[in-house]
Amino acid sequence: MNKQIANLLEQHFDTAFAAPDGIKKLRELILTLAMQSKLVEQDPNDPPASELLKEIEVDKKRQVKAGKIKKPKSLPAIDQSDAAYVLPQSWTWTRLGTIGNIFNGNSINAREKETKYAGANGLPYIATKDVGYGLDALDYKNGIYIPESEEKFKIAHQGAVLICAEGGSAGKKCGITEQDICFGNKLFANELFGGIPSKFILYLYLSPVFRESFSAAMTGIIGGVSIAKFVELPVPLPPLEEQHRIVARIDQLMARCEELEKLRSERDEKRQTVHAAAIKQLLDAPDGSAWGFIQQHFNELYSVKENVAELRKAILQLAVMGRLVPQNPNDSPASELLKEIEAEKQRLVKEGKIKKPKPLSPINAEEISYDLPKGWEWVRLGDIGVWKSGSTPSRTNSSFYGGDIPWVKSGEVKQGRIKTTEENITQAALDKCSLHINEKGSVLIAMYGANIGEAGILEIEAATNQAVCACKTYTYFDDNYLLYLITSLKPYFISQGAGAAQPNISREKIVETIFQLPPLPEQHRIVARINQLMALCDQLDQQINAANNKKTELLNALTAHL
Repeated sequence: MNKQIANLLEQHFDTAFAAPDGIKKLRELILTLAMQSKLVEQDPNDPPASELLKEIEVDKKRQVKAGKIKKPKSLPAIDQSDAAYVLPQSWTWTRLGTIGNIFNGNSINAREKETKYAGANGLPYIATKDVGYGLDALDYKNGIYIPESEEKFKIAHQGAVLICAEGGSAGKKCGITEQDICFGNKLFANELFGGIPSKFILYLYLSPVFRESFSAAMTGIIGGVSIAKFVELPVPLPPLEEQHRIVARIDQLMARCEELEKLRSERDEKRQTVHAAAIKQLLDAPDGSAWGFIQQHFNELYSVKENVAELRKAILQLAVMGRLVPQNPNDSPASELLKEIEAEKQRLVKEGKIKKPKPLSPINAEEISYDLPKGWEWVRLGDIGVWKSGSTPSRTNSSFYGGDIPWVKSGEVKQGRIKTTEENITQAALDKCSLHINEKGSVLIAMYGANIGEAGILEIEAATNQAVCACKTYTYFDDNYLLYLITSLKPYFISQGAGAAQPNISREKIVETIFQLPPLPEQHRIVARINQLMALCDQLDQQINAANNKKTELLNALTAHL
């Protein structure tokens, strides 16, 4: 490696520390340089790789004669199209199957594992789940052992290099055996000829150039590489002595990458801890004294998105606690607002526009967690609007879909402000499937699965599926305040839905949920202030994105010089 490349690589360590995914990219760069003969100097005294291939053939024949391996099939010669790039004269391109004995393992079904091999005496059995992503040791303690008397099982000896060949981990999971093992049929073992160091092949497997050729060879719905294709993959082969120098240099550089990762993790953890403490003080101290600390360290605290996300939560929490905007003694109290809401409710019932709602449980002292500001009231969500869930029309009836009525699914609620839907339904679906149109301004909450507790507001008229509950508030309530309120309650709804096979909250749980009701004018002030602060959070996210993009561009520019 010349001095210019060495100096540029040193610069990468500082740049990688700052850039998102920078350390990951630095690892990839190190491996790319290694496999392109740019990481260590060539030594003209090293016997070339062509001589190593001759020694490998001798080793291979000796092992065949001794009955240790079967005679391997001939592999196609390397031609110019197989060479991804030009190598030094002392290196050569060869087929992977030329330099090692490659074979897959044996499958065991779950019943056999449990009844026959769990806790047995023998060799550890390694499955794909027991293999890491290259630099981690294999997990030998899964409790499955294969007696050495079981001749049908193939044995990968100490120093074999494993790689996953099928499924989502294909080409990604790999490792070196530290002892003799038996192993699964989705893994390939590579026992190397000619004294090639196992770690050189492991680093080869982890390199971008190898992963690209592996991915190109993958086929099938599940995704995988057959052993016939695997052995034919072209690989760069340096002289044996240079392989050892490459491994030693990669080891050094990877250790530095690990140090960087540790430093970054410690820095991020400290920054998040300090921010969490400031946010806690902000929420706990009624005088808002923590704002001064946050403002003093604003640029440092809000250089990562995790802290911005926590700031958003704190803003909403302060809002619903009555501590985001000052109270106005001239505001009519929430108790008067409740009287107006009740009068409107009775009028709508009398006019036949809504059904008479079922009485809600009275709020007891155990449900109240703190004192409210003057003029506020504890109420239930069912007190301030009409809550309705939707349904999903039968998919077997084509006349229900493809209409002009927007239909919101739970995953779409997280858009926040819903202007379009992926699917539309027909009037026939609306008439026959317990569906109804929710007015513009209705607030939505997702009730099932991964989206539970997500909140949104309709900017169109739309129906919803059965996993979404919609609320049309009474006139004397701010829809946008309800949107922010529901968003602040997401952790509560998640906790309420936990424990079931599919986490869920019912409409009944939603309407019985208590919350803090401010006077209507204060609702409007709170919404305006939240909008301002959320816009600030949006700016912070944009600034973080821009800064990260610049760091990534710098890293990419440095990489281009190599």
